[in-house]
Amino acid sequence: MVSDRYRFDRTGPLHLSCVDWNNIHHRRSVAASLVQGVYILERDRQENRQGSDALATPWWDFFNFELLQMLVDGDDQSIFGAIYHYQFSDLEINSAKGAPHYVIAFRGTITKGNALTKDMHVNLELIKNGLNSTPLFEAAMSSVQHVASIAKDMNFWLTGHSLGSSMAMKAGRYMANGGIFLEAHLFNPPFLSAPIERIKSKKVKHGLRFVNSLVKAGLATAVKTGQRGNHPEETFRSLSEWTPNLYVHPSDVVCSEYVGYFEHRKKMEEMGAGHIEKLATQHSIASIFMSAIGKHQESLHLIPSAILTVNQSHAADFKQAHGIHQWWSPDLNLHSNIYKYGA
Repeated sequence: MVSDRYRFDRTGPLHLSCVDWNNIHHRRSVAASLVQGVYILERDRQENRQGSDALATPWWDFFNFELLQMLVDGDDQSIFGAIYHYQFSDLEINSAKGAPHYVIAFRGTITKGNALTKDMHVNLELIKNGLNSTPLFEAAMSSVQHVASIAKDMNFWLTGHSLGSSMAMKAGRYMANGGIFLEAHLFNPPFLSAPIERIKSKKVKHGLRFVNSLVKAGLATAVKTGQRGNHPEETFRSLSEWTPNLYVHPSDVVCSEYVGYFEHRKKMEEMGAGHIEKLATQHSIASIFMSAIGKHQESLHLIPSAILTVNQSHAADFKQAHGIHQWWSPDLNLHSNIYKYGA
């Protein structure tokens, strides 16, 4: 029995029969659906669903996208991403001005089938070294660069969920360092830190973050004093013009710390300690330690600017709070803020 979650006609955003590409809620819903398309592509592969039995196609076809290419892991042949192309019609030349010409979407971890082992390995690589030099990310980055060379000045989006959002974020950072700022929709992106945001006491949360900022700023200053050449803050500053869309749920321990990360930065500025937080916000303890021993480790989850959207709707459990399905619902209780580094 196939779960309704896989079927677009049962659980997809059927209310978006006419997409307003200038409406951020519509763009978010379409991006989430394209990510779901990647999940279902892999599930179709695992279950050997082909032809009329396959369930993935409606997740992009409904919005007039075509599947240009599946991104396939060379080791286990699992599908981890997809390249989509929007098919403009003569009737919507003006109404579809904000539509993306190309979208690259990356799925997160699938807990069933033969993709699980590889997905868990990539999750561990994310924790250890931020996906640096992993074959999967190298393949993803190659695809992003190729599409960027084709798209040129046309709209080109990156999107992903969970582990896939980390992959999209890393690719987006790389492109931004080269002066190419891609629109990105990143769902439930992992924040690799202690989940301080889950603490109920606001005083305790602020106290822990304040001490953490002092420690990181002090250590970063000490390490910088003993080194020469380029420093991480130069790279961090160069990324500040890139403003990806981050979508998080406060009950999702994987990504909820982004709420505190950005709010704490604002509070430190209001306290007159913005100069401390400007330095601390660029670093994790792990990255400072690696720098001290002469190795560079990028803190992938730490970004200077973002449009942070928090889904404050009730989630029954972690699965619902972390799921991709929530992001195309038409009746969400959302709260959004724009955070710009140095602003």
